[in-house]
Amino acid sequence: MAEREVDPRSFQMLTAGPSFGTIHGHNVIAGQQTFGGTAINNIYLPGRSETPPRPFASIPFRQDPGFVNRGDILQQLKQRCAEPAGRVALAGLGGVGKSQLAIEFAYRIAEEEKETWVFWVHAGTRARVEEGFRAIADVVKLPGREQPTADLPQLVYAWLSHEKNGRWVMILDSADDRAVFEAEVANNKPLRSYLPQSRNGSILLTTRDKDLARRLVGEERNIIQVGAMMQTDALLLLEKRLGTISDMDTAKELVRALDCVPLAISQAAGYIQASAPRSSLKKYLAEFREGERKRTRLLSHGSADLSRDGSASNSVLTTWQISFDYIHSQRQSAADLLAFMSFFDRQGIPETLLKSTKTSEDTGRKCSTRHTWEDSASPSSDCEPEGGFEDDIQMLRDFSLISTNEDGDTFEMHGLVQLSTRKWLEAKERHEEFVRKYVTQMAVSFPTGDYNNWAICQRLFSHVEAAVDYKPVGHEREAVWATLLYNGAWYALAQGRYDVAERMACKAWRSRREILGKEDNVTLSSELLFAEVLLNQGRWDKAEELFVQVMETRKTKLEPGHPDTLTTMANLASTFWNQGRWKEAESLEVQVIETGKTVLGEEHPSMLTSIANLASTYKNQGRWKEAESLEVQVMETGKRVLGEEHPSTLTSIANLASTYRNQGRWKEAEDLQVKELKICSKVLGEEHPSTLTSMANLAATFWNQGRWEEAESLEVQVIDTRKRKSRLVEGGGIARGTGDRDEEEGTRRRTSLDVN
Repeated sequence: MAEREVDPRSFQMLTAGPSFGTIHGHNVIAGQQTFGGTAINNIYLPGRSETPPRPFASIPFRQDPGFVNRGDILQQLKQRCAEPAGRVALAGLGGVGKSQLAIEFAYRIAEEEKETWVFWVHAGTRARVEEGFRAIADVVKLPGREQPTADLPQLVYAWLSHEKNGRWVMILDSADDRAVFEAEVANNKPLRSYLPQSRNGSILLTTRDKDLARRLVGEERNIIQVGAMMQTDALLLLEKRLGTISDMDTAKELVRALDCVPLAISQAAGYIQASAPRSSLKKYLAEFREGERKRTRLLSHGSADLSRDGSASNSVLTTWQISFDYIHSQRQSAADLLAFMSFFDRQGIPETLLKSTKTSEDTGRKCSTRHTWEDSASPSSDCEPEGGFEDDIQMLRDFSLISTNEDGDTFEMHGLVQLSTRKWLEAKERHEEFVRKYVTQMAVSFPTGDYNNWAICQRLFSHVEAAVDYKPVGHEREAVWATLLYNGAWYALAQGRYDVAERMACKAWRSRREILGKEDNVTLSSELLFAEVLLNQGRWDKAEELFVQVMETRKTKLEPGHPDTLTTMANLASTFWNQGRWKEAESLEVQVIETGKTVLGEEHPSMLTSIANLASTYKNQGRWKEAESLEVQVMETGKRVLGEEHPSTLTSIANLASTYRNQGRWKEAEDLQVKELKICSKVLGEEHPSTLTSMANLAATFWNQGRWEEAESLEVQVIDTRKRKSRLVEGGGIARGTGDRDEEEGTRRRTSLDVN
């Protein structure tokens, strides 16, 4: 590439700011002077006169040899800047690579358009912008610039507005603060008024604030949103930073864990290189996944980066926290909303949960509405700024800290932004305040795991999972948290997510035991739920131990025939059943039914479950007719009382089909199984343990009829799904001792469940 001509008599000065990169070119002398307390790096070309120089580019950073192109963004920049008086903005979260795109664009313009001036101005503060204008004045040798009374911004504005001075592109980097461009200081006009709209020039700005971009570039079409990288681009960036990558699978996992954010990827690469050979991709990823504390330590490590301004942090967490501080100073309610959202699961954050904040009125058994988000900006603020919730959301969207999903009612955040926000709250000593707010809101919003609540439970469950690790301080708040986990475990158990249910149920039980005592009925309900999870995992002995413990305690504290005692007896009978102790199971089941009919009534859902359990016990003793009679009764009553799609009704259909099949009544069994599988897939989902069991049962019926291909097709589907879920589904798919390929639907379910 040919060098641009430089008049040897000319004197040129380029402002680089505190992070001046490598200087390239011939006959240059580097120096530094101080302006406004800030060191300015200069390039002097020897000479005496003020002969106007030829156009050239002043770019204070080297061209990044590891630059990764991002789709057609550079092409869009070229098209927008080619328009007369063109203005364009790169808007996006800090650390997503806006400045790197601008640097690459500047170098390409310098190479392709040698008669175009390229000016780089750091726009982080008014002082830095004024320094940039002084540098432009010196570069183009503006007459009068050295006069003490010179109005440099006005001189530069006039020069840029003259078409005879040639074509130019000005890059305003890090234009994140509206006050820099809109505030009037010492009777001077706002800086935005010194940005000309001349046919011979164009302006590119990089900003975190999309609203500021709108004010400076006008039309929305001139704002290019820069987000996280595509995975392929993120992998390429990692490879350019690290060199050849041999373990591509780990690399993919790492860039996903880092949300494909360029600065985070560069940080990780810098850490791995600096720590080698004690660190590697695999070791870094393993440490990153160990927990929030480890992630914070890794992401706080900032390595040197010559492509970033010296005033900018090379740590992604610190970079974002600068934005949080700015938002907090401009609109505290928006910062508080961001803080609240940082505790949710990063996807599908419902607007309805953000608009209201609620608190408990007792030790966790009851919660009631306290006030809405619109009523107060935060627990600590005196008043709400005008505009309320919608303006808060818009500000967070403008800073790319959140995004709105297509439904318009839910939001998303980067997981790393959430982590950074929580760490920011810790530094502000407000973390616990928002833990309480979040846990309380979830506790009053997430219902019990009863079938009628499944729709809302499904929408909110990921946010309940997020609350597991946020136990608030204080017994009253902790009791609210335990209630949330209890309801979450109930729903997880119903969905066959036994590992999640176990964790939640265990934490809820331990918490209530500590707060309320081990014999409190609420504590016993949690212990019972935990035992049920163990039962469904096939851990019979431990489940039996807990069931007996709860039953004996309730017998001494509750009246005979109390529904809670019947619940415990029924579940203990289920344990006996799963252990093959048929007579003991039958004895308890008969007691539960006889007492329950009097207390609850014969058609109560809990009684239907108990009758179904007794039928299952008869079946395992070969008492087919007695079992069939009870199962027909349960199925028909269930259809009428609960509805055909209720999980309990589906269980009764599966059990009757199993009884038919064990008697060789293949056609009757098949008809019921086909019907049940169709409804199961619709209501529970195709990968639910009960659905897989239904599929396996139908395959067994096909197999018994010699329909090998149909049986094999279903069996392969079941096996593949279970392998993918990385566990054998127990409870809903336990082989019963029938001597053939039967996988009968599990009927050993609770007779009732306390809502505590």
